[in-house]
Amino acid sequence: METEGEVNVTNTDKTPTDKEKLILEKQNSRLISEYKANKLELETKKNWDLFYKRNETRFFKDRHWTTREFRELAECNSVENRVLFEVGCGVGNLIYPLLEDGLNLFINACDISPVAVNLVKTNSKYTEDSINVFQADITVDDLSFNVNSSSVDIVSLIFVLSAIHPDKHIYALRNLFSVLKPGGMIIFRDYGLYDMTQLRFKPGNKIADNFYVRQDGTRSYFFSLQYVNKIFTSSGYMIKSNCYIHKRTINKKENIDVPRIFVQAKYVKPFEK
Repeated sequence: METEGEVNVTNTDKTPTDKEKLILEKQNSRLISEYKANKLELETKKNWDLFYKRNETRFFKDRHWTTREFRELAECNSVENRVLFEVGCGVGNLIYPLLEDGLNLFINACDISPVAVNLVKTNSKYTEDSINVFQADITVDDLSFNVNSSSVDIVSLIFVLSAIHPDKHIYALRNLFSVLKPGGMIIFRDYGLYDMTQLRFKPGNKIADNFYVRQDGTRSYFFSLQYVNKIFTSSGYMIKSNCYIHKRTINKKENIDVPRIFVQAKYVKPFEK
């Protein structure tokens, strides 16, 4: 994979406004107990299974925007035998739009939830000729049982790392490092620091710095640029780009117009010297 080119990095993290500081102080007034935090960690797979049993394929929208935001996906048609590893695949909201676009890809995919994996397999578009989907916890499982070492061109890590305890972020990234080819890339997108969803959490939902639990027991971490760069480079990757993406969530019918903040980044596995 081509790794040369301009490095697009925004080094300055957003400073919270006075209003945001007040919200964060209120959140700190009542934190999740250590007992409950440990219980949530132990029940991670169970809570995601319950999420997919309840919502099935109805919750997340298909991600048709990925080839626009990450040109490396769209360019797969120009090179034969590209291999993608979609981590945290859910019910296939990234997998199937890529196949519908006719991209020349073989897709490995995993999710911590067996229920989600089964929903991927029951999709009418599923075929073993182009998809290898399996259940895995990327923080503890040996991925080489399902994906050959140094075989993957692109790992997509989109709104996945935020659901993992920050103590395990580096382990997960090192685990993914083992399946990437030298020169292979991780494409990353996740929640940015002070995103609207972070500021909506009430006291009693905060587990640790920038880490929260939702009502259904699933969790979410909010990333700064500095933190993203630290965990990736500490795991052996070279930075290609790392910046905030500012969007808006608009629903005219419900009179909703709120700003969103995401971190979008690309990191490369270096060639051995």
